[in-house]
Amino acid sequence: MSVFDGIIDKNLKVDEQAREITLKRPASERELAKRVDRIKPFLEAHLNTFIFDEFSDEYLKATKLESLMKGVPIPLRKEDLEAFASTKGLGVNILAENMARVIGVDPKFRHAGKYVAFIERFLGKKGVELIVKEARREAERESYDEACIHYRAALVLRPDDLSALYGYARVCRAMYSLSDSPEYIGNFKAEALDYLELLTGLYPRYGQGWYYLGYMYLNMGLYSKAHMAWERFLPRSRLVKDRREIQTRMEQIQTPMEIERGYTAVMAGRWREGISILEPFVDSAYKDWWPLWYYLGEAWLNTGRVQEAKDAYIRVLRLNGTHIESMEALVDLYETEGNTEKAGKYRKKIALLTQDAPEDEKG
Repeated sequence: MSVFDGIIDKNLKVDEQAREITLKRPASERELAKRVDRIKPFLEAHLNTFIFDEFSDEYLKATKLESLMKGVPIPLRKEDLEAFASTKGLGVNILAENMARVIGVDPKFRHAGKYVAFIERFLGKKGVELIVKEARREAERESYDEACIHYRAALVLRPDDLSALYGYARVCRAMYSLSDSPEYIGNFKAEALDYLELLTGLYPRYGQGWYYLGYMYLNMGLYSKAHMAWERFLPRSRLVKDRREIQTRMEQIQTPMEIERGYTAVMAGRWREGISILEPFVDSAYKDWWPLWYYLGEAWLNTGRVQEAKDAYIRVLRLNGTHIESMEALVDLYETEGNTEKAGKYRKKIALLTQDAPEDEKG
């Protein structure tokens, strides 16, 4: 069994109540062909492997495809050209595979609808299964671009397919974990998160979705969300090893969850409540968490403890030198004091980080 299958009960159906709720989300969030495609730019070079031709009138007539495929460009690899031009023709399975790869790269390809109809006509319900099978094979070989393309094709054909949803999220997760490009990581991480949330919305009884969604939330510092996801995972897991792992993780994030509760209080304007929750942690193992100091700074500032707030923002910048919100707070504080030199120092840093500084200041 492929690790990109998870433990999938083939009899597990879409939860109808969950489906109803999820389907209230606009199609622009749920369907690859209608979403803003953050992944296509990283895959579209794969389209360069194709040459496009058209079916002959004889083939269209013999296969009764005139109304569907006449004038539609057919994607071919170089090794397909001879067979495609021959009287025997190219096998339907190869044609369908090529079309699947095109719509996997670009779900909004001009003729994607025709390709979907062709695949469904000749492969029927097995089309998605065959494409997902190929995606799993590629994923196991760590050919992640190819796996991603095939999972995307399967989702164009069947947007609520459990294996495709799960595999796509897992492959996106694997792909960003191997990159050091902030843009690449950001796009694939966002895609993995979206599809894990969609998966758990459609299949809330599928434990592995909650398992990985919990880790996504954990890595984003969303400890309460991670805890809630794992609470849903535990009763759905069949493996003792996985349950023990997650139980340990849930114990480990109890303190971060409490700190997060303090952040939430501060963001809601409950300054004193936030202070009472967060202040006990300033001399703890979490004293080097910059968000702890930032939210304490906000709470102290709004309760008149100005010097402590200033010291907190400075400490944030020692721990996270690009935190613009702390710099902005310091600009306001120093301007209020009349310290234009220090206010200007932080204003310049903000401009450099946001690329708004004049060229002669970028040094």
